[in-house]
Amino acid sequence: MVTGVAGFIGSHLAEALIADGIDVVGIDRISDYYDPELKRGNLAAILDSERFRFVEADINDAPLEELMDGASVVYHLAGQAGVRSSWGREFDTYVEDNVLSTQRLLEFARGLDLERFVYASSSSIYGDAEHFPTAETERPSPLSPYGVTKLAGEHLCGLYAKGFEVPTVSVRYFTIFGPRQRPDMAFNKFIAAALENREVQVFGDGLQERDFTYVGDAVAATIAAAERGRHGGVYNVAGGNHATVLDVIEILGKLLGDPLRVEKVPAMVGDARKTGADTTRARDELGYSPRTALEDGLAGQVATQRGQASRSRTR
Repeated sequence: MVTGVAGFIGSHLAEALIADGIDVVGIDRISDYYDPELKRGNLAAILDSERFRFVEADINDAPLEELMDGASVVYHLAGQAGVRSSWGREFDTYVEDNVLSTQRLLEFARGLDLERFVYASSSSIYGDAEHFPTAETERPSPLSPYGVTKLAGEHLCGLYAKGFEVPTVSVRYFTIFGPRQRPDMAFNKFIAAALENREVQVFGDGLQERDFTYVGDAVAATIAAAERGRHGGVYNVAGGNHATVLDVIEILGKLLGDPLRVEKVPAMVGDARKTGADTTRARDELGYSPRTALEDGLAGQVATQRGQASRSRTR
């Protein structure tokens, strides 16, 4: 079972599982956080597969007993994304989608004979970490309500692992990119602006540093967590592609054939200055080794978005 299956990472995960001959039940409420048609399009490659069953429903009221029946692994990727939009009145949505839904899934998981319950967490739980590269033992200190809700989900997984022996494993994703990246994420926005000959908006000075992870590597780590992850364990999932936002803009300029025009706007509250993962635990326990370099992954994302833009113009 894959929750959030129509999302960026969830759709790639479902494709990989089906390609490996695994039957998948996918659930997604197709929220309007971004264009629902984009989410439906993410499932185009697998929607007609005999190994795939899609259920459009909200985890908070879906018939989970029926949907989870017979599942050997639950991959829980559903959740409300976005650091900047998690402040203010939208926080209720983050609590419902990131905390309450996780608790409900874990309650139903108590009665199942699962091999693993894999929870998709985030590097946002670290905030501005004190040490780099940052290991899983670093004290979490989120800078945004989004990070708080993802950390709450991790804690719930730990509680159910300890109290009810639910075989939970949490994976902390570090800035995932690649084809089908959400339209609110930086790389997607940069590429879209460049293709439309617009300036790209950069928050702050552009020297924020991230550890970027290609979606194919994130999927490989997530599957490895289901196969070999320690019950109750937590793993950093990062690509080892350390770069600043301005570095990325320079690479995109080369890939697109023209330098991107930059408009700098004030920095946003809740954005970490730097992220960088120590992936020793994932390497040693999961056999995880990221393979995709930043420029190679960006080339794939540029090609995908360029194709989408071309098709849109011919409609």
